[in-house]
Formats: sequence, structure tokens, C-alpha cells
Amino acid sequence: MPEKSYAVIFDMDGVLIDSEPAWKKAEKEVFTAVGVNVLPELSETTASMTTTQVTRFWYDRQPWNGKSLLQVEHEVIDRVGHFIIREGKPIPGIREVLELFRKKGFKIGLSTNSPARLIPLVLEKTEITDYFHAVSSSEHEKEGKPHPSVYLSTAKKLGIPSANCIVFEDSVHGVMAAKNAGMKTVAIPSEADYPRKGFDLADLKLQKLADFNQEYLDLLLNGN
Repeated sequence: MPEKSYAVIFDMDGVLIDSEPAWKKAEKEVFTAVGVNVLPELSETTASMTTTQVTRFWYDRQPWNGKSLLQVEHEVIDRVGHFIIREGKPIPGIREVLELFRKKGFKIGLSTNSPARLIPLVLEKTEITDYFHAVSSSEHEKEGKPHPSVYLSTAKKLGIPSANCIVFEDSVHGVMAAKNAGMKTVAIPSEADYPRKGFDLADLKLQKLADFNQEYLDLLLNGN
């Protein structure tokens, strides 16, 4: 292990926890209640957006009356939190990967497009809170991913240069954000997304998080 200090930064949804079902159910429930016809193909389009962007996306297409965009946005977040607490499951292998980085002395961070108040819910549900030294939400940034700011904010909190950070991501927008921040990136796409060319930007692409090991870490640190 070189003398340099390193950090690893994880995306949250789809990397730490299988929360896609929670988001889909919450958005369908809340937006349908205000009269939106939530089309499945458009739901795929909104998957990598912030909650604010998703709410605006549906409002622009099918405006509603009676509730502000902010009210509807917070209802979605509340329902997601409810489903995460009730049904959320950690991504297989996450604890082992976190333990590998902790043993190597890495600082460990989290950067997500999800609202800040969901972060502690996810960390508690997956029982990994104690691994993390810093967390950041795009809610507190001017722009969400693929803008790099949420990753740069976490690196700053950890006190580690971007070039010494490794990011784990499951979306093309997330990979772009990490690469725009000047960080090494490990992509772990879903089975359906795996063929997407956007993931070729990543330094490493794996079929599942549990496949990551010391050999892959050595390759990343040695620049291969």
C-alpha cells in the first residue's frame, strides 16, 4: 500500500441498498394521487434524477392543482423512507467491500442524488453507519449528477484529493459525475443496464459489487 492517503466514495441507491423498488412505488403512489399517469418508460428516464427534478419532470408533462411541487416532492421522500425502513435490502457484498477498504486505511464517504434525510435511514437499515466518515447529498449542491459537485464535496470533507478517490456507481450519470471530478470509478450496472456504452467511461466495470476484491483494488491503485 503506497504512503498516499486514499478515499473510497459510494453512491447510495443501487450501490449500498436495493432501493429502486421503493422509489418506483413511492413515485407511482404520490404522483398518481395528484392525477399523473406515471408511464413505466418515463419512470426509467427519471431514475437518475434528483427528487426535485423528478417532480418538475412530471409536473411539466401533466400539471396538477391543489399541492405545490415542494409538497409533492416531500411526500415522495416520506414514502421512500417508509418503504426503505420496511423493505430495503442491502446490496450483497457491501459489508465485505467496506471492510476491505477500512482494513486498508481508506477514508470512506457517500455521495448521492437522493435527499439528505434518507441517508441515515439507509445506513441504519443496512447497519453500515459506522463505516462512513462523510456523506453528501446533491440536495445541497447547485446541480445533481452528472455534475461533479457532490463528489467534490465529499472528497473535501474527507480531506483527500480527487485523484486519490475511488467511486462506486451504478448509473451512467453517476460515472460521469465521478469522472468529471477526476476520480477513479468502478461501475456496477444492473443486468439490464450493463451493455450501455456510457459505462465504458469507468475504470472498472463489474457485474456485481460482491465481485470486487484486493486484486481489483491493486489494479485501480496502480493505474491499470
